[in-house]
Amino acid sequence: MTSSTTVVLTYLAQHHERHLDELFEFLRIPSISALTEHRADVARCAEHVAHQLHAIGLTRAEALPTDGHPVVYGEWTGALGQPTALIYGHYDVQPVDPLDLWESPPFQPTIRDGQVYARGATDDKGQVFMHLKALEAHLRTTGRLPINVKLLIEGEEEIGSANLDAFIAAHRDQLAADVAVISDTAMFARGVPSICYGLRGLAYLQLDVVGPASDLHSGSFGGALANPIEDLCKILAALKDENRRITIPGFYDDVRPLAEAERVELGLLPFDEEAFRRKVGVPALAGEAGYTTLERLWARPTLEINGMWGGFTGEGSKTVLPARASAKVSCRLVPDQDPERIADLLTEHVQRLCPPTISLTVTRMHGGKPCLTPLDHPAVQAAARAIEVGFGKRPVFTREGGTIPVVATLAEQLGLPSVLMGIGLRDENTHAPNEHLDLENLRNGMRSAAQLWFELAR
Repeated sequence: MTSSTTVVLTYLAQHHERHLDELFEFLRIPSISALTEHRADVARCAEHVAHQLHAIGLTRAEALPTDGHPVVYGEWTGALGQPTALIYGHYDVQPVDPLDLWESPPFQPTIRDGQVYARGATDDKGQVFMHLKALEAHLRTTGRLPINVKLLIEGEEEIGSANLDAFIAAHRDQLAADVAVISDTAMFARGVPSICYGLRGLAYLQLDVVGPASDLHSGSFGGALANPIEDLCKILAALKDENRRITIPGFYDDVRPLAEAERVELGLLPFDEEAFRRKVGVPALAGEAGYTTLERLWARPTLEINGMWGGFTGEGSKTVLPARASAKVSCRLVPDQDPERIADLLTEHVQRLCPPTISLTVTRMHGGKPCLTPLDHPAVQAAARAIEVGFGKRPVFTREGGTIPVVATLAEQLGLPSVLMGIGLRDENTHAPNEHLDLENLRNGMRSAAQLWFELAR
Protein backbone atom coordinates (compact mmCIF):
# COMPACT_ATOMS: atom_id res chain seq x y z
CA MET A 1 0.00 0.00 0.00
CA THR A 2 1.11 3.56 -0.66
CA SER A 3 1.62 6.05 2.16
CA SER A 4 -1.56 7.88 1.07
CA THR A 5 -3.57 4.67 1.34
CA THR A 6 -2.11 4.00 4.80
CA VAL A 7 -3.06 7.47 6.03
CA VAL A 8 -6.66 7.15 4.83
CA LEU A 9 -7.16 3.62 6.16
CA THR A 10 -5.62 4.59 9.51
CA TYR A 11 -8.14 7.43 9.79
CA LEU A 12 -11.01 4.99 9.25
CA ALA A 13 -9.69 2.67 11.96
CA GLN A 14 -9.18 5.50 14.44
CA HIS A 15 -12.68 6.90 13.98
CA HIS A 16 -14.60 3.63 13.81
CA GLU A 17 -16.54 4.10 17.05
CA ARG A 18 -17.63 7.63 16.12
CA HIS A 19 -18.69 6.37 12.70
CA LEU A 20 -20.89 3.73 14.34
CA ASP A 21 -22.59 6.41 16.44
CA GLU A 22 -23.26 8.43 13.29
CA LEU A 23 -24.59 5.36 11.47
CA PHE A 24 -26.99 4.73 14.35
CA GLU A 25 -28.24 8.32 14.10
CA PHE A 26 -28.95 7.72 10.40
CA LEU A 27 -30.73 4.42 11.10
CA ARG A 28 -32.99 5.93 13.76
CA ILE A 29 -34.87 8.01 11.16
CA PRO A 30 -37.96 6.01 10.03
CA SER A 31 -37.71 7.04 6.37
CA ILE A 32 -40.40 4.65 5.09
CA SER A 33 -41.21 6.00 1.64
CA ALA A 34 -44.25 3.77 1.12
CA LEU A 35 -46.26 5.16 4.07
CA THR A 36 -47.74 8.65 3.93
CA GLU A 37 -47.56 9.00 7.71
CA HIS A 38 -43.76 8.94 7.39
CA ARG A 39 -43.53 11.59 4.67
CA ALA A 40 -42.06 14.11 7.12
CA ASP A 41 -39.53 11.51 8.30
CA VAL A 42 -38.42 10.90 4.71
CA ALA A 43 -37.90 14.64 4.20
CA ARG A 44 -36.01 14.83 7.50
CA CYS A 45 -33.78 11.97 6.42
CA ALA A 46 -32.99 13.74 3.14
CA GLU A 47 -31.92 16.83 5.05
CA HIS A 48 -29.85 14.65 7.38
CA VAL A 49 -27.95 13.13 4.43
CA ALA A 50 -27.40 16.56 2.87
CA HIS A 51 -26.05 17.84 6.19
CA GLN A 52 -23.67 14.88 6.41
CA LEU A 53 -22.36 15.53 2.90
CA HIS A 54 -21.68 19.13 3.82
CA ALA A 55 -20.06 18.13 7.12
CA ILE A 56 -17.54 15.76 5.51
CA GLY A 57 -16.33 18.53 3.22
CA LEU A 58 -18.16 18.31 -0.08
CA THR A 59 -18.32 21.62 -1.91
CA ARG A 60 -22.02 21.19 -2.69
CA ALA A 61 -24.71 19.31 -0.79
CA GLU A 62 -28.47 19.81 -0.93
CA ALA A 63 -31.83 18.05 -0.86
CA LEU A 64 -33.62 18.77 -4.13
CA PRO A 65 -37.38 18.44 -4.61
CA THR A 66 -39.15 16.03 -6.95
CA ASP A 67 -42.84 15.30 -7.45
CA GLY A 68 -42.39 12.79 -4.63
CA HIS A 69 -39.65 12.48 -2.03
CA PRO A 70 -36.45 14.58 -2.27
CA VAL A 71 -33.24 13.59 -4.01
CA VAL A 72 -29.99 14.43 -2.22
CA TYR A 73 -27.19 15.70 -4.45
CA GLY A 74 -23.58 16.34 -3.49
CA GLU A 75 -20.29 16.92 -5.27
CA TRP A 76 -16.57 17.53 -4.93
CA THR A 77 -15.02 18.39 -8.30
CA GLY A 78 -11.59 19.77 -7.49
CA ALA A 79 -9.50 17.06 -9.19
CA LEU A 80 -8.73 18.72 -12.51
CA GLY A 81 -8.03 16.30 -15.33
CA GLN A 82 -9.24 13.31 -13.34
CA PRO A 83 -12.36 11.21 -14.02
CA THR A 84 -15.67 11.68 -12.25
CA ALA A 85 -17.58 8.98 -10.38
CA LEU A 86 -21.29 9.23 -9.58
CA ILE A 87 -22.24 7.40 -6.38
CA TYR A 88 -25.87 6.25 -6.34
CA GLY A 89 -27.79 5.01 -3.32
CA HIS A 90 -31.07 5.48 -1.47
CA TYR A 91 -31.99 6.65 2.01
CA ASP A 92 -35.58 5.35 2.08
CA VAL A 93 -36.41 2.01 3.68
CA GLN A 94 -39.08 -0.67 3.61
CA PRO A 95 -42.03 -0.85 6.04
CA VAL A 96 -41.28 -2.87 9.18
CA ASP A 97 -44.34 -5.10 9.54
CA PRO A 98 -44.83 -7.60 11.06
CA LEU A 99 -43.48 -5.63 14.00
CA ASP A 100 -43.91 -8.46 16.52
CA LEU A 101 -41.21 -10.51 14.75
CA TRP A 102 -38.47 -7.96 15.45
CA GLU A 103 -36.20 -8.95 18.34
CA SER A 104 -35.33 -5.28 18.92
CA PRO A 105 -37.17 -2.16 17.72
CA PRO A 106 -36.50 -1.58 14.00
CA PHE A 107 -35.47 2.05 14.45
CA GLN A 108 -33.41 1.54 17.59
CA PRO A 109 -30.11 0.16 16.20
CA THR A 110 -28.80 -2.71 18.30
CA ILE A 111 -25.54 -4.64 18.04
CA ARG A 112 -25.71 -8.41 18.55
CA ASP A 113 -22.92 -10.84 17.66
CA GLY A 114 -21.06 -8.35 15.49
CA GLN A 115 -24.16 -7.31 13.54
CA VAL A 116 -26.09 -4.05 13.70
CA TYR A 117 -29.85 -4.72 13.65
CA ALA A 118 -32.15 -2.00 12.26
CA ARG A 119 -34.38 -1.34 9.28
CA GLY A 120 -32.16 -0.02 6.49
CA ALA A 121 -28.96 -1.40 8.02
CA THR A 122 -27.98 -3.14 4.79
CA ASP A 123 -30.62 -1.81 2.37
CA ASP A 124 -29.33 0.77 1.79
CA LYS A 125 -28.38 3.16 4.58
CA GLY A 126 -25.40 1.16 5.78
CA GLN A 127 -23.97 0.90 2.29
CA VAL A 128 -24.55 4.60 1.55
CA PHE A 129 -22.92 5.46 4.87
CA MET A 130 -19.89 3.35 3.89
CA HIS A 131 -19.21 5.72 0.98
CA LEU A 132 -19.76 8.87 3.05
CA LYS A 133 -17.16 7.83 5.59
CA ALA A 134 -14.68 6.77 2.89
CA LEU A 135 -14.98 10.24 1.34
CA GLU A 136 -14.60 11.80 4.78
CA ALA A 137 -11.38 9.88 5.35
CA HIS A 138 -9.84 11.40 2.23
CA LEU A 139 -11.05 14.94 2.84
CA ARG A 140 -10.10 15.02 6.53
CA THR A 141 -6.58 13.64 5.97
CA THR A 142 -5.46 15.12 2.63
CA GLY A 143 -8.04 17.85 2.06
CA ARG A 144 -8.95 16.50 -1.36
CA LEU A 145 -10.13 13.45 -3.33
CA PRO A 146 -8.04 11.59 -5.93
CA ILE A 147 -10.87 11.98 -8.47
CA ASN A 148 -14.06 14.02 -8.82
CA VAL A 149 -17.10 12.60 -7.05
CA LYS A 150 -20.82 13.30 -7.29
CA LEU A 151 -23.57 11.69 -5.23
CA LEU A 152 -27.19 10.96 -6.11
CA ILE A 153 -29.05 9.59 -3.07
CA GLU A 154 -32.78 9.14 -3.67
CA GLY A 155 -35.76 8.62 -1.38
CA GLU A 156 -38.08 6.49 -3.53
CA GLU A 157 -36.12 3.35 -4.43
CA GLU A 158 -38.32 1.15 -2.25
CA ILE A 159 -41.44 2.37 -4.09
CA GLY A 160 -40.15 2.03 -7.64
CA SER A 161 -38.17 5.28 -8.11
CA ALA A 162 -41.14 6.85 -9.86
CA ASN A 163 -39.58 10.32 -10.10
CA LEU A 164 -35.92 9.44 -10.54
CA ASP A 165 -35.80 9.15 -14.33
CA ALA A 166 -37.36 12.60 -14.73
CA PHE A 167 -34.92 14.04 -12.18
CA ILE A 168 -31.92 12.57 -14.01
CA ALA A 169 -33.21 13.85 -17.35
CA ALA A 170 -33.67 17.36 -15.92
CA HIS A 171 -30.18 17.37 -14.33
CA ARG A 172 -28.24 15.56 -17.05
CA ASP A 173 -25.39 18.10 -17.23
CA GLN A 174 -25.10 18.33 -13.45
CA LEU A 175 -24.87 14.53 -13.14
CA ALA A 176 -22.36 14.06 -15.98
CA ALA A 177 -19.68 11.54 -14.99
CA ASP A 178 -17.51 8.73 -16.30
CA VAL A 179 -18.70 5.83 -14.16
CA ALA A 180 -21.42 5.07 -11.61
CA VAL A 181 -20.64 3.35 -8.33
CA ILE A 182 -23.54 1.58 -6.61
CA SER A 183 -23.55 -0.36 -3.34
CA ASP A 184 -27.03 -1.88 -3.12
CA THR A 185 -26.16 -5.49 -3.88
CA ALA A 186 -24.98 -8.50 -1.88
CA MET A 187 -21.67 -10.29 -1.58
CA PHE A 188 -21.66 -13.81 -3.00
CA ALA A 189 -21.28 -15.31 0.48
CA ARG A 190 -19.81 -14.58 3.87
CA GLY A 191 -16.07 -14.15 3.45
CA VAL A 192 -16.38 -13.94 -0.33
CA PRO A 193 -16.26 -10.28 -1.48
CA SER A 194 -17.90 -9.74 -4.84
CA ILE A 195 -18.46 -7.42 -7.75
CA CYS A 196 -21.79 -7.74 -9.53
CA TYR A 197 -21.54 -7.14 -13.29
CA GLY A 198 -25.07 -8.07 -14.39
CA LEU A 199 -28.65 -7.51 -13.26
CA ARG A 200 -31.91 -8.90 -14.55
CA GLY A 201 -34.70 -6.60 -15.64
CA LEU A 202 -38.37 -6.74 -14.68
CA ALA A 203 -41.83 -6.65 -16.18
CA TYR A 204 -44.62 -6.72 -13.57
CA LEU A 205 -48.30 -7.07 -14.42
CA GLN A 206 -51.67 -7.75 -12.78
CA LEU A 207 -54.31 -9.97 -14.33
CA ASP A 208 -57.97 -9.43 -13.37
CA VAL A 209 -60.70 -11.77 -14.63
CA VAL A 210 -64.42 -11.17 -14.20
CA GLY A 211 -67.28 -13.63 -14.62
CA PRO A 212 -70.76 -12.85 -13.24
CA ALA A 213 -71.71 -9.34 -12.15
CA SER A 214 -71.49 -10.31 -8.46
CA ASP A 215 -70.67 -13.27 -6.23
CA LEU A 216 -73.35 -15.95 -6.54
CA HIS A 217 -74.65 -18.89 -4.50
CA SER A 218 -72.70 -21.92 -5.75
CA GLY A 219 -75.69 -24.20 -5.11
CA SER A 220 -78.02 -22.08 -7.22
CA PHE A 221 -75.59 -21.21 -10.02
CA GLY A 222 -72.73 -23.69 -9.88
CA GLY A 223 -72.58 -25.84 -13.01
CA ALA A 224 -74.17 -23.21 -15.25
CA LEU A 225 -71.41 -20.58 -15.13
CA ALA A 226 -67.63 -20.57 -15.44
CA ASN A 227 -65.70 -20.04 -12.25
CA PRO A 228 -63.25 -17.09 -12.69
CA ILE A 229 -60.72 -18.57 -10.26
CA GLU A 230 -60.69 -21.86 -12.16
CA ASP A 231 -60.28 -20.18 -15.54
CA LEU A 232 -57.52 -17.91 -14.22
CA CYS A 233 -55.71 -20.96 -12.87
CA LYS A 234 -55.85 -22.56 -16.32
CA ILE A 235 -54.42 -19.42 -17.94
CA LEU A 236 -51.58 -19.22 -15.43
CA ALA A 237 -50.80 -22.93 -15.67
CA ALA A 238 -50.49 -22.63 -19.45
CA LEU A 239 -47.69 -20.04 -19.20
CA LYS A 240 -45.06 -22.77 -18.70
CA ASP A 241 -44.56 -26.26 -20.11
CA GLU A 242 -43.55 -29.45 -18.29
CA ASN A 243 -39.85 -28.42 -18.45
CA ARG A 244 -40.70 -25.08 -16.79
CA ARG A 245 -39.95 -23.26 -20.02
CA ILE A 246 -42.11 -20.18 -20.65
CA THR A 247 -44.61 -20.72 -23.46
CA ILE A 248 -45.23 -17.10 -24.48
CA PRO A 249 -44.47 -16.86 -28.23
CA GLY A 250 -41.41 -14.68 -28.83
CA PHE A 251 -40.44 -14.53 -25.15
CA TYR A 252 -36.94 -15.90 -25.71
CA ASP A 253 -36.27 -14.21 -29.06
CA ASP A 254 -33.97 -11.50 -27.68
CA VAL A 255 -32.31 -13.44 -24.87
CA ARG A 256 -28.52 -13.05 -25.05
CA PRO A 257 -27.08 -16.53 -24.58
CA LEU A 258 -24.46 -17.23 -21.97
CA ALA A 259 -20.97 -17.43 -23.44
CA GLU A 260 -19.27 -20.73 -22.75
CA ALA A 261 -16.41 -18.97 -20.93
CA GLU A 262 -18.89 -17.31 -18.61
CA ARG A 263 -20.62 -20.60 -17.89
CA VAL A 264 -17.23 -22.01 -16.92
CA GLU A 265 -16.55 -19.06 -14.58
CA LEU A 266 -19.96 -19.35 -12.92
CA GLY A 267 -19.34 -23.05 -12.44
CA LEU A 268 -16.15 -22.29 -10.51
CA LEU A 269 -17.90 -20.19 -7.88
CA PRO A 270 -18.11 -21.80 -4.41
CA PHE A 271 -21.81 -22.55 -4.62
CA ASP A 272 -23.28 -25.46 -2.63
CA GLU A 273 -26.61 -26.46 -4.18
CA GLU A 274 -27.52 -28.76 -1.31
CA ALA A 275 -26.86 -26.04 1.26
CA PHE A 276 -28.92 -23.63 -0.85
CA ARG A 277 -31.78 -26.15 -0.95
CA ARG A 278 -31.72 -26.61 2.81
CA LYS A 279 -31.59 -22.88 3.42
CA VAL A 280 -34.69 -22.12 1.36
CA GLY A 281 -36.45 -25.14 2.87
CA VAL A 282 -37.69 -27.04 -0.20
CA PRO A 283 -37.62 -30.80 -0.88
CA ALA A 284 -35.90 -30.25 -4.24
CA LEU A 285 -34.77 -27.43 -6.50
CA ALA A 286 -36.57 -26.77 -9.77
CA GLY A 287 -36.19 -24.58 -12.82
CA GLU A 288 -35.67 -24.37 -16.57
CA ALA A 289 -34.16 -27.58 -17.90
CA GLY A 290 -30.58 -27.46 -19.19
CA TYR A 291 -29.20 -24.82 -16.80
CA THR A 292 -27.51 -24.82 -13.41
CA THR A 293 -29.09 -23.14 -10.41
CA LEU A 294 -26.80 -20.09 -10.62
CA GLU A 295 -27.46 -19.74 -14.34
CA ARG A 296 -31.21 -19.87 -13.68
CA LEU A 297 -30.92 -17.29 -10.89
CA TRP A 298 -28.71 -14.81 -12.73
CA ALA A 299 -28.67 -15.27 -16.47
CA ARG A 300 -31.98 -16.80 -17.56
CA PRO A 301 -35.38 -15.08 -17.74
CA THR A 302 -38.24 -16.18 -15.51
CA LEU A 303 -41.97 -15.85 -15.05
CA GLU A 304 -43.38 -16.05 -11.54
CA ILE A 305 -46.90 -15.83 -10.08
CA ASN A 306 -46.38 -13.48 -7.13
CA GLY A 307 -49.88 -13.61 -5.70
CA MET A 308 -53.44 -14.73 -6.43
CA TRP A 309 -56.80 -14.01 -4.84
CA GLY A 310 -60.54 -14.27 -5.33
CA GLY A 311 -63.70 -15.62 -3.77
CA PHE A 312 -64.09 -16.38 -0.07
CA THR A 313 -60.96 -16.85 2.04
CA GLY A 314 -62.23 -16.08 5.54
CA GLU A 315 -62.78 -18.35 8.50
CA GLY A 316 -65.47 -20.99 8.15
CA SER A 317 -67.32 -21.83 4.95
CA LYS A 318 -69.23 -19.82 2.39
CA THR A 319 -70.53 -21.56 -0.72
CA VAL A 320 -69.86 -18.84 -3.24
CA LEU A 321 -69.23 -18.77 -6.96
CA PRO A 322 -66.86 -15.77 -7.15
CA ALA A 323 -67.40 -12.89 -9.52
CA ARG A 324 -63.73 -12.19 -10.05
CA ALA A 325 -60.18 -13.40 -9.51
CA SER A 326 -56.80 -11.72 -9.80
CA ALA A 327 -53.11 -12.53 -9.95
CA LYS A 328 -49.86 -10.63 -10.00
CA VAL A 329 -47.23 -11.90 -12.41
CA SER A 330 -43.62 -10.81 -12.84
CA CYS A 331 -40.95 -11.64 -15.39
CA ARG A 332 -37.26 -11.28 -14.64
CA LEU A 333 -35.46 -10.41 -17.85
CA VAL A 334 -31.92 -10.74 -19.15
CA PRO A 335 -29.92 -8.83 -21.78
CA ASP A 336 -31.24 -7.97 -24.43
CA GLN A 337 -34.92 -8.34 -23.46
CA ASP A 338 -37.07 -5.20 -23.32
CA PRO A 339 -39.67 -4.93 -20.52
CA GLU A 340 -42.26 -3.21 -22.73
CA ARG A 341 -41.99 -5.85 -25.45
CA ILE A 342 -42.26 -8.66 -22.90
CA ALA A 343 -45.31 -6.99 -21.34
CA ASP A 344 -46.86 -6.77 -24.81
CA LEU A 345 -46.14 -10.43 -25.53
CA LEU A 346 -47.53 -11.60 -22.18
CA THR A 347 -50.67 -9.49 -22.57
CA GLU A 348 -51.33 -10.82 -26.06
CA HIS A 349 -50.77 -14.40 -24.95
CA VAL A 350 -53.07 -14.37 -21.92
CA GLN A 351 -55.79 -12.69 -24.00
CA ARG A 352 -55.49 -15.56 -26.50
CA LEU A 353 -55.76 -18.06 -23.64
CA CYS A 354 -58.80 -16.32 -22.10
CA PRO A 355 -62.02 -18.32 -22.70
CA PRO A 356 -65.21 -16.53 -23.80
CA THR A 357 -66.81 -17.28 -20.43
CA ILE A 358 -64.85 -14.52 -18.64
CA SER A 359 -63.34 -11.12 -19.40
CA LEU A 360 -59.67 -10.37 -18.73
CA THR A 361 -57.91 -7.08 -18.00
CA VAL A 362 -54.11 -6.73 -17.85
CA THR A 363 -52.58 -3.82 -15.94
CA ARG A 364 -48.89 -2.97 -16.19
CA MET A 365 -47.42 -2.20 -12.79
CA HIS A 366 -43.74 -1.35 -13.28
CA GLY A 367 -40.56 -2.61 -14.88
CA GLY A 368 -36.85 -2.15 -15.40
CA LYS A 369 -34.29 -3.04 -18.02
CA PRO A 370 -31.54 -5.61 -17.55
CA CYS A 371 -27.90 -4.55 -17.69
CA LEU A 372 -24.45 -6.04 -18.11
CA THR A 373 -21.08 -4.32 -17.57
CA PRO A 374 -18.04 -5.87 -19.35
CA LEU A 375 -15.72 -7.57 -16.89
CA ASP A 376 -12.68 -6.03 -18.55
CA HIS A 377 -13.94 -2.47 -18.11
CA PRO A 378 -11.18 -0.42 -16.38
CA ALA A 379 -13.55 0.73 -13.62
CA VAL A 380 -14.55 -2.86 -12.82
CA GLN A 381 -10.92 -3.89 -12.60
CA ALA A 382 -10.16 -0.82 -10.45
CA ALA A 383 -12.93 -1.88 -8.07
CA ALA A 384 -11.48 -5.39 -7.93
CA ARG A 385 -8.10 -4.02 -6.84
CA ALA A 386 -9.78 -1.76 -4.26
CA ILE A 387 -11.76 -4.63 -2.75
CA GLU A 388 -8.58 -6.70 -2.53
CA VAL A 389 -7.06 -3.94 -0.38
CA GLY A 390 -10.22 -3.60 1.73
CA PHE A 391 -10.98 -7.26 2.32
CA GLY A 392 -7.53 -8.78 1.88
CA LYS A 393 -8.65 -11.05 -0.93
CA ARG A 394 -9.54 -10.79 -4.60
CA PRO A 395 -13.30 -10.55 -5.23
CA VAL A 396 -15.30 -12.95 -7.34
CA PHE A 397 -17.50 -11.70 -10.19
CA THR A 398 -21.21 -12.43 -10.04
CA ARG A 399 -24.55 -11.52 -11.52
CA GLU A 400 -27.73 -10.73 -9.58
CA GLY A 401 -31.19 -12.08 -10.19
CA GLY A 402 -32.85 -8.87 -9.03
CA THR A 403 -33.35 -5.51 -10.69
CA ILE A 404 -31.92 -2.05 -9.98
CA PRO A 405 -33.72 0.08 -12.58
CA VAL A 406 -31.42 3.09 -12.09
CA VAL A 407 -28.52 1.13 -13.60
CA ALA A 408 -30.26 1.05 -16.98
CA THR A 409 -31.32 4.68 -16.57
CA LEU A 410 -27.76 5.82 -15.91
CA ALA A 411 -26.56 3.88 -18.94
CA GLU A 412 -29.24 5.23 -21.26
CA GLN A 413 -29.43 8.85 -20.11
CA LEU A 414 -25.86 9.52 -18.98
CA GLY A 415 -23.91 6.84 -20.84
CA LEU A 416 -22.48 5.49 -17.58
CA PRO A 417 -21.30 1.94 -16.90
CA SER A 418 -22.01 0.87 -13.32
CA VAL A 419 -19.70 -0.77 -10.81
CA LEU A 420 -21.79 -2.72 -8.27
CA MET A 421 -19.74 -3.31 -5.12
CA GLY A 422 -22.14 -4.30 -2.36
CA ILE A 423 -21.24 -5.47 1.14
CA GLY A 424 -24.57 -6.98 2.19
CA LEU A 425 -25.19 -10.67 2.71
CA ARG A 426 -28.16 -12.62 1.40
CA ASP A 427 -29.13 -13.82 4.87
CA GLU A 428 -29.31 -10.35 6.44
CA ASN A 429 -33.12 -10.16 6.24
CA THR A 430 -33.38 -7.34 3.73
CA HIS A 431 -37.07 -6.28 3.53
CA ALA A 432 -37.86 -8.59 6.47
CA PRO A 433 -37.92 -8.35 10.26
CA ASN A 434 -34.52 -8.24 11.98
CA GLU A 435 -32.63 -6.72 9.06
CA HIS A 436 -28.96 -6.44 9.95
CA LEU A 437 -25.48 -5.65 8.62
CA ASP A 438 -22.20 -7.35 9.45
CA LEU A 439 -19.90 -4.76 11.04
CA GLU A 440 -16.74 -6.42 9.73
CA ASN A 441 -18.09 -6.15 6.20
CA LEU A 442 -18.94 -2.50 6.87
CA ARG A 443 -15.38 -1.85 8.05
CA ASN A 444 -13.86 -3.62 5.06
CA GLY A 445 -16.33 -1.92 2.75
CA MET A 446 -15.22 1.51 3.96
CA ARG A 447 -11.62 0.52 3.29
CA SER A 448 -12.53 -0.70 -0.19
CA ALA A 449 -14.53 2.41 -1.02
CA ALA A 450 -11.68 4.65 0.13
CA GLN A 451 -9.18 2.72 -1.97
CA LEU A 452 -11.46 2.83 -5.02
CA TRP A 453 -10.82 6.52 -5.56
CA PHE A 454 -7.03 5.90 -5.64
CA GLU A 455 -7.50 3.08 -8.12
CA LEU A 456 -9.79 5.07 -10.43
CA ALA A 457 -7.29 7.96 -10.40
CA ARG A 458 -4.57 5.56 -11.57
